[in-house]
Order: sequence, then C-alpha cells, then structure tokens
Amino acid sequence: MDETNTPESAPSGMPAVSSVKIARSFPLPGAVFCVASGELPGQLYFGSSDFSIYRVDSDAEKPKPAAVSDGKHDSYVTGLVRNGDTLISGSYDGSLIWWDAATGDIRHCVKSAHEKWIRKVAISPDGTTVASVGDDMKTRVWNAKNANSIATWDGYEPITPHGYPSMLYAAAFSPDGKWLATGNRTGKVLVRDAATGRVEATLETPVMYTWDPKARRHSIGGIRSLAFSSDSRLLAVGGMGQVGNIDHLGGASRIEIFEWQSGERTFEIEDTKFKGLVEQLQFGPDDEWLVAAGGDNGGFVSVYSATAGTLLAQEKAPMHVFDFQLSDDGSKLRAVGFEQASIVDIA
Repeated sequence: MDETNTPESAPSGMPAVSSVKIARSFPLPGAVFCVASGELPGQLYFGSSDFSIYRVDSDAEKPKPAAVSDGKHDSYVTGLVRNGDTLISGSYDGSLIWWDAATGDIRHCVKSAHEKWIRKVAISPDGTTVASVGDDMKTRVWNAKNANSIATWDGYEPITPHGYPSMLYAAAFSPDGKWLATGNRTGKVLVRDAATGRVEATLETPVMYTWDPKARRHSIGGIRSLAFSSDSRLLAVGGMGQVGNIDHLGGASRIEIFEWQSGERTFEIEDTKFKGLVEQLQFGPDDEWLVAAGGDNGGFVSVYSATAGTLLAQEKAPMHVFDFQLSDDGSKLRAVGFEQASIVDIA
C-alpha cells in the first residue's frame, strides 16, 4: 500500500489520541537542539547553542535550568543521551564528551570523533553502544562505557547529485537493539545490522530534498528524524516536502512510514497547516499512533494514526521544536526548541 494522506479525522470507533494540548511553557538558554530524560520524574538534561549541558526540573512551578558543568563544548551541542549516571554529548565541534551527570566531571572526551559537524547521537536500548553521525558522512559506533571506537561505517556520498556537500542528519536504534537506521540530506535511509554494520535495507524519500538550480543554487530539507515501532517492524522517516522558496522552511511537514524489511512504503503524510521540518518522531504505546514535532519559524506537535495514516490531533507550539521526550505511557511530552520548552498533554 502506498497512500498520500493529508490530515483528516480518524475513523470512528478507532481507539486513538483525541487531543494534544500545550499545558505550559518556560524559557531556556539559547536554541536547544537535544534533550534526554533524567533519573527523576520531570527531570531533563539538554544541550544548547551556548555550548553547555543543562539540567532542569520541568515539573517545578518555575523551572530553572542549571549548567551541569563549568566545562563546555566548543560549539553547539546537537546530540545528547543519558546512560545511567553518564551523559554523552556530541557537538558541531566534532567531539563527543562523556560527563558525570551528578558532578559534571568529564569522564572521557573524543576530540575528533567526526571530521565535521556531529548531527545526532543515539544509544542502544541495552546501553552498551552509542552511535553518532556527522557531516563527514560517517556513522561511528562507540563503547558506551569507555568511549572506545568500535566501528566506522560509510555508505553515503559526500557530495549531492548537484555537486554540493551532503549532510548526515539522523540516527535511531530499533527497540530490540538489532538495527540502526541513519538518514541523509538527499533522502536516503540505510538500515544496518547494529552489530556488524551490514546494510539490510536501503530506503529512498526523494521528496524530502529540494534543489533550486536557479535562484540560490543550493538545497534544503533532508531526513531529520527516524523512529522504529516497538516491534521494530515499521520505520517512520521525518522531514519536509518540496519547497518553493528554499530560503524558508515553507514546505509541508512530511512523514513516510515503511515496512522497512520489505521496502514497502505504507503511508506518505503531509501537513500544509503546520509546515516545516519534522525534527523528531516517536511511536506511542502499542504502536497505535505516532507523534511528530518540528516547525518552521514556529512549531507544532502532531499525532497521527500509525495504522491509518490520518491526523488524530495537533497543536501549535510556541517555538520551533528540535527534540522531545515522551513519557512511557504516552500521556505527556516534554519538548525543547528555540529558547523555550513546552509540556504537552496527550489524551
């Protein structure tokens, strides 16, 4: 099945989300590109454009972010995961740093983890390995405990078909830990055996890449988010549809869902109401629905049926959303973005 869907109501009788509501928002320092859940309920860690890692109690009456450490990266923090009492961050400076979450001490630092900007950091479900992707078009796998390099994988062209540098934006492990998916600027997804690096599937989402050969001679878009279903059968790919003016994020927010092992594209979803990049995706409990967030100048949080591809509920966010954490029961989403965080109720 290959369907193109615009948002509409869910079929009657289908158990699903019916509302998405911004409960409250609070300020953050700078643009916040990545977030990880803390050890305590409501606690978040996040990485900022001021090069620092912060901790905040998002459930406090007046949340007050505090720097985890006096130490910093040398550029924007663009990837962050937590592994027990350790935070692992990646940055545009090309480095990966292992931090003690309580004291802020640096446990390990790999200064040249990538030759160019790091775009994403992901951790395996069992907490043993970390994957990072960057604009050197490399996927690198690390020992999550001691920061030792395990593997480096290629598979992407460093130059786009139009002769300009490409980027490798997205990475996600499957919930069973067997697979690692990555996605690049021109709409190519590789799904690998997470242990061996063998490519098990190649998926293409070319609509998420716009090239303008006339006005500016550059491109926009790319795969910005990836998410596996809980049974690891489905892979959702997020980005943006075709754009008229590539100097703006004016394309429809776009999601494509695949049964990735067969290569079948089950749904194509575009939303012209809330436009821009789909920066983060996650399946809800029992894989009944899929939550997406991102934006253009502003932001959005949208929930879609994962079985019908239809819009269930959505809400405008007060900022472009770069990342979020979804509670285990799917009832609360904590989103971070440009100078703000929002607590979102899903019901």
